[in-house]
Amino acid sequence: MAPGDGIQIPSRLPLLLTHEGVLLPGSTVRFSVDSPRNMHLVSQRLLKGTSLRSTIIGVIPNTRDPDHDTDDLPSLHKIGTAGIAVQVVGSNWPKPHYTLLITGLCRFRVSSLLKERPFVLAEVEQLDKMEHYTAPATERATANDGDLGELSYNFYQAAVQLLGMLDMSVPVVAKFRRLLDSLPRETLPDVVASMIRTSNKEKLQLLDALTLEERFKKALPLLSRQIEGLKLLKKTRKSSPNNEKRVLSVRKGGVLPGRQFNRDEEAEDEDGDDTAVLEKKVREAKMPEAAFKVCLKELKRLKKMPQSMPEFALTRNYLDLMVELPWSRSTTDCLDIPAARTVLDNDHYAMDKLKRRVLEYLAVRQLKTSLKGPILCFVGPPGVGKTSVGRSIARTLGREFHRISLGGVCDQSDIRGHRRTYVGSMPGRIINGLKTVAVNNPVFLLDEVDKLGKSLQGDPAAALLEVLDPEQNHSFTDHYLNVAFDLSQVLFIATANTTATIPPALLDRMEVLQVQGYTQEEKVEIAHRHLIPNQLEQHGLTPQQLHLPQDTTRAIISSYTREAGVRSLERKFGAICRAVAVKVAEGHRVIATEAPPAECPAQQTDKAAPPEMPIVIDSVALKDILGLPPFEMEVSERLTLPGVAVGLAWTPLGGEILFVEASRMEGEGQLTLTGQLGDVMKESAHLAISWLRANAKTYQLTNMVGGPDPLEGTDIHLHFPAGAVTKDGPSAGVTIVTCLASLFSGRLVRSDVAMTGEITLRGLVLPVGGIKDKVLAAHRAGVKCVILPQRNKKDLEELPANVRADLDFVPAANLDQVLNAAFDGGFPGTAGAHAQPQLTSKL
Repeated sequence: MAPGDGIQIPSRLPLLLTHEGVLLPGSTVRFSVDSPRNMHLVSQRLLKGTSLRSTIIGVIPNTRDPDHDTDDLPSLHKIGTAGIAVQVVGSNWPKPHYTLLITGLCRFRVSSLLKERPFVLAEVEQLDKMEHYTAPATERATANDGDLGELSYNFYQAAVQLLGMLDMSVPVVAKFRRLLDSLPRETLPDVVASMIRTSNKEKLQLLDALTLEERFKKALPLLSRQIEGLKLLKKTRKSSPNNEKRVLSVRKGGVLPGRQFNRDEEAEDEDGDDTAVLEKKVREAKMPEAAFKVCLKELKRLKKMPQSMPEFALTRNYLDLMVELPWSRSTTDCLDIPAARTVLDNDHYAMDKLKRRVLEYLAVRQLKTSLKGPILCFVGPPGVGKTSVGRSIARTLGREFHRISLGGVCDQSDIRGHRRTYVGSMPGRIINGLKTVAVNNPVFLLDEVDKLGKSLQGDPAAALLEVLDPEQNHSFTDHYLNVAFDLSQVLFIATANTTATIPPALLDRMEVLQVQGYTQEEKVEIAHRHLIPNQLEQHGLTPQQLHLPQDTTRAIISSYTREAGVRSLERKFGAICRAVAVKVAEGHRVIATEAPPAECPAQQTDKAAPPEMPIVIDSVALKDILGLPPFEMEVSERLTLPGVAVGLAWTPLGGEILFVEASRMEGEGQLTLTGQLGDVMKESAHLAISWLRANAKTYQLTNMVGGPDPLEGTDIHLHFPAGAVTKDGPSAGVTIVTCLASLFSGRLVRSDVAMTGEITLRGLVLPVGGIKDKVLAAHRAGVKCVILPQRNKKDLEELPANVRADLDFVPAANLDQVLNAAFDGGFPGTAGAHAQPQLTSKL
């Protein structure tokens, strides 16, 4: 390149063949290269070159490079653009390719092809004088007269008019302004055409225009079309005066109308109405003064904040939650006590203690309107209706109901929420529940509160201390809200299967109501009032199609289910309904086809007759549908040898009967305990052995050879069946004593007796818990006599009258009375056992 002749391009140029876009002089375009010849050009020329000259290539538009380098080269477009490759980026995904960023320099004409492989090399003739690009527009503004001068002036004025309709804060528009003032006049058609919205065909026509006058004539209509499009766009948006200035988005190197950049001013204008509506909602929410001040402060920050900021959405979500919370919205309680009693009786059978507590609350609410909501805890085995009675209480009071399942929750943020500084923060379940029900006095059911977990994220049971404390929950502070909310009008009902796993501080804040298991008679009533009609409805049956006698229901309860609740019982009814539904559906099919054609009379005899309605489920049908009974009355069968006794145990699932078996063999006086026993139960076994050895002479107990010490030369093995179940507690003490006394004396324990009670070394029987569940388990198992501690006699008042009538109760204060009642005809030595001497205080 000779310096005296201005800037010249090489006479030989490697050619980049493209069909995607058109590169105009003065513009910068990105091309994707993946065809063989173009890939060779990049790898062998651009990437290996070491001089500026090696980065200058020719771009031939409207020409597709063949997919294989062995294919013939298509005819080339005669006019191309020389450009400098300012950036080369390679990638292997989804296939090997290069991305080139090329800035156009000038036009050239292809004179001849020098070679076609590995890339195209051609002899070219430069068409534009590149030295013109160095002259400012002000020096050449009046250089030419006539038509060219007028065209140039008109084009310049149209470009200025277009700029006046755009927003100068957008980078591409500011660049447009600078180019318009600094570039020479002859370069304007190419530069402006590359920036406004034009098609590749229009750009190709402009590239083929070799004279400056022809370029102005082709580019001026494109610029005028852009201006008219913006005017039309502004006219359609006249209804919104704030949106008069539209910003154009850049796509493929062009400025397109109708799409906007995010401008702070326009965002504020568009969001102004929403902010005003939000402020109106804040003022109408009737929130406390402290919360109102916080909302006004956040609103003020929101108005000054551009919509593009991430904190804008966080603040907006916070304010939306604040206005949606029921600060002052509440429902009116239904205080009609007779109507409430009717609703509770219709929804649930039995549960007198729970119903009485709800009616007491209604009565006090009639006398005192500003009563804080009680915090109740229903404790009982699964399936007895704790959750459903909570929903029934809400319906009785006329309040909204919301259930929060706490089983497995191990993060205190689930209760108190996350602070707003965290990404993805949200309020806790209490505040979310209030937002859902939209009133501030609902009934909240905290289900499975005894199954809360604990982890590194905190203890949710500790977070519940504030929620369930009537002295604190009037100002409950959620971490997300960070302002106090009044929970004192919420009626909290917690449910649990046991209180053993509830922290003492949390248990102290709740009023515990024990929900005991159902008796057989109560289950029969519940089945015929609720379970059977519900299952009939769910399976599309009617009472005219299926009839379950009460005897069948009792058989299902006693032989197919053994539980405190009624969940398994309901599943059995569902199985019966499904079996009957099959019969009914088959009967309908038979009726529909019972009139066969005359030529096929034999088909009529093959069809089964439809079943008679209603289908009655008796013992035979019950066995066909449900199979053999899994539970049998095995108490009398297992008490056929000495050394077996029946105890009573309490579990979170209700009461159970517990067998204790003992055997002895020659040995060294060792005691073996099996059955997965806890430490307390093992200690009870050692207590029983010690007491029997101390009183062996009184009760005529001997070892295997008739010696006075039952353990001399004898090993004792004490086993509790159901070895996979962990057992612990002191209440099996009297059962172990009776079992060992039977073993040492060789006498059988009565087969209709079950017992419970803790023992001491002096032979006293101490009270135990769970009496009602244990007695109900004995009643289900067919036991006729129950031995229990004397001090537990008061617990018998909680039992239903029919259970008390069916069972004989023997209150025992000491082991003498236990042994006398456990054996037929009494136990040797109990009648003559001397009474404990009475001590008189000398103080």
